Amino acid sequence: MRRRPPRTIALLPDEITLLEEIVRDGHVPQRVAQRARILLTMTAPEAVVEELGERLGADRTTIWRLCRRYEDEGLAALFDAPRSGRPRALSPPGSRPDRAPRVL
Repeated sequence: MRRRPPRTIALLPDEITLLEEIVRDGHVPQRVAQRARILLTMTAPEAVVEELGERLGADRTTIWRLCRRYEDEGLAALFDAPRSGRPRALSPPGSRPDRAPRVL
């Protein structure tokens, strides 16, 4: 089977500690924790992208893309980029019959 040669990423010790904390934290969105797991696993020289993808349920192109984003952006690659378009806004609550103005 043809595959890319292993290309590991180099993480600083502080980054490894932060990524491990993100993975353990239960209040972080799962997509961010998943990206942290991928980056931690890709530091090992024996990491095989296809096996990692099967184990974590991610496509190999997603893993490669995340690794390249990390090389370009650093740890900011873990988080979603801002989206274009109008931000969501909540509409004001509708009037309720019990709050109708009284006529005197």
